[in-house]
Amino acid sequence: MFIQVDFGLVRDASGQLRPKLVELQGFPSLYAYQALISQVYQEVFELDENLQYLLSGLDWEDYKKLLRRAIVADHDPENVILMEIDPLQQKTLPDFLLTEKLLGIKTVSITDIKKRGKELFYDGDGKRIPIHRIYNRAIVDEIIRKNIKLDFRFTDDLQVEWAGHPNWFFRMSKFSLPFLKHASVPQSWFLDRVEKIPDDLEHYILKPLFSFAGLGVMINLTKADIDAIPQDRRSQYILQEKMNFAPVIETPLGGTKAEIRVMYIWLDELMPVMSIIRMGRGLMMGVDHNRNMEWVGSSAGFYASVS
Repeated sequence: MFIQVDFGLVRDASGQLRPKLVELQGFPSLYAYQALISQVYQEVFELDENLQYLLSGLDWEDYKKLLRRAIVADHDPENVILMEIDPLQQKTLPDFLLTEKLLGIKTVSITDIKKRGKELFYDGDGKRIPIHRIYNRAIVDEIIRKNIKLDFRFTDDLQVEWAGHPNWFFRMSKFSLPFLKHASVPQSWFLDRVEKIPDDLEHYILKPLFSFAGLGVMINLTKADIDAIPQDRRSQYILQEKMNFAPVIETPLGGTKAEIRVMYIWLDELMPVMSIIRMGRGLMMGVDHNRNMEWVGSSAGFYASVS
């Protein structure tokens, strides 16, 4: 239902800019925050009114209806929750708060959800409120890393609908990359299926399959790094052709690399709805890899009609 596809901008042998797939994930991104921050950019910087940030011919009212249909469907918003791990401590809290404001649903920590039989509940002002639909923002990798104890399991037979089932986090992820063959997709292999480790490892990176936000990615790869991974764990990694992002955006501190995230909602059809532009000068994109740097971070993509 929610798909993110990240492209880095690289230069080919002729110097032309080309998109290269970095990652894809069947998991929500900043669907409330990104729309509203784009509006704020347009207003504060007095951008041309003909510039659009929404894709597929959507306007703001269309987008709100689409988002409501995807997350709330035909349920009472009181019975629909945004589920996250300790949401008040997450960097994406602004998106949660704006989702609440747009859709009237409540953000609930996954540890506060209670199970009775096949039903799930949360506490709302002292009363037990049944959960009929879950907009899932809880990442399984974080649940495991932090050894978080829950009152239910994703695999339980539950009387609940999912707005983005957790299974898609595993299926549409780095796990998909070795199966994709396209000029915009860097070559990728499951590590346990690599017959001979390349001698030129400086041209490759190693990624754990189900980590998030760049955790565990090895950029300056050595044979010792690969040797340290037990044989029975190698199926959980992919070896990928390294991409050299081009510093395409000029800033007061010099050229900065860019990555374009295309955000999709998949109901009747797979529909691109908007983009996030991420800039960075660290080894990877994202907050954790660009600390103490300026002219980096997340921005918005605006598009002009081409006649």
